[in-house]
Amino acid sequence: MSQPVRRIIHIDMDAFYASVEQRDNPALKGHPVAVGRSQERGVVAAASYEARTFGVRSAMPSVVARRKCPHLIFVPPRFDVYRAVSAQIHAIFARYTPLIQPLSLDEAYLDVTDPLLPRPSATAIAQEIRAAIKEETGLTASAGISYNKFLAKLASDYRKPDGQFVIPPGAGEAFVAELPVGTFHGIGPATAARMNALGIHTGADLRQQPLPLLIRHFGKAAPFYHGIARGEDLRPVEVNRPRKSIGKETTFQNDLHYTPELHNALGLLADSVWMACTKRHLSGRTVTLKLRYSDFTQLTRSKSFTDPVQNRVQLEETAVLMLSPLLPLVRGVRLLGITVSSLDAPNAAAQETQLSLLAGL
Repeated sequence: MSQPVRRIIHIDMDAFYASVEQRDNPALKGHPVAVGRSQERGVVAAASYEARTFGVRSAMPSVVARRKCPHLIFVPPRFDVYRAVSAQIHAIFARYTPLIQPLSLDEAYLDVTDPLLPRPSATAIAQEIRAAIKEETGLTASAGISYNKFLAKLASDYRKPDGQFVIPPGAGEAFVAELPVGTFHGIGPATAARMNALGIHTGADLRQQPLPLLIRHFGKAAPFYHGIARGEDLRPVEVNRPRKSIGKETTFQNDLHYTPELHNALGLLADSVWMACTKRHLSGRTVTLKLRYSDFTQLTRSKSFTDPVQNRVQLEETAVLMLSPLLPLVRGVRLLGITVSSLDAPNAAAQETQLSLLAGL
């Protein structure tokens, strides 16, 4: 028996953080707003649509955003409020399906192939969800509806803000044919550049490439690329998607130049990351150090172990070891980060001891 055509919705809140701020402070409505810090080291966490018309985008340094939009209004983030609103929105999703895969506070996939409430179509469900979000939170959402996650994600961008778009069964391959590969969710800027260098610029170009060639250039991701060029994506909506990594990074108010201050920063990062690991009863076999210089040049170094990292001391020592070949510094460091991946459960006794020490018990 053939499987039923899946009905997938991708819900994406419109300029979520900034919209919450404009909702809660009517004086901000109609003005360019950036959620973030306006200091020299600040970064834009979110931008209102008014700010986006000036080219202001999330993850942009605040000094650049201010240069693009001199009358930009900066508002400090209130993540407790955003989490509370996100919980409201997810409660609305749960009225229609238990198959919900959150991607962040402001977006999620929903599988409504077999919905909890009888509705004629996924389109009707998406309309109801968006109307409920507007009525109960005062915010707008956009939706993409299709027969797989990849296409639903693409579709949600087509009627933003406050709209929805459907890619019906059979239309996926034609829909992606003329799109630049850089717009595909799952193909980042670096991969898109590599594809462009191979003459792959659009979905149609990607579809023409044989799978062996894609494997040679892109490894294990090649079957996914081969599929999405044809509008195919078999990934399910994962309700309890396993965490892949635990990490923390810090952007410094002033560049770090000296070894003792770098080591101190790594110690603080190790404290934070290991506390998060112990709370989740997880550790990992791979430790990654991320470093960004004052000129925004970035590099990463990773070290893998046979067994999961056992304690905070091992985590810090590993990070310090990876930093050592980069010393002495030739330029200042503006950001450091530590991430633990290839997650697994470490020795329970060691974890309990470390948690007690970190908590000061």
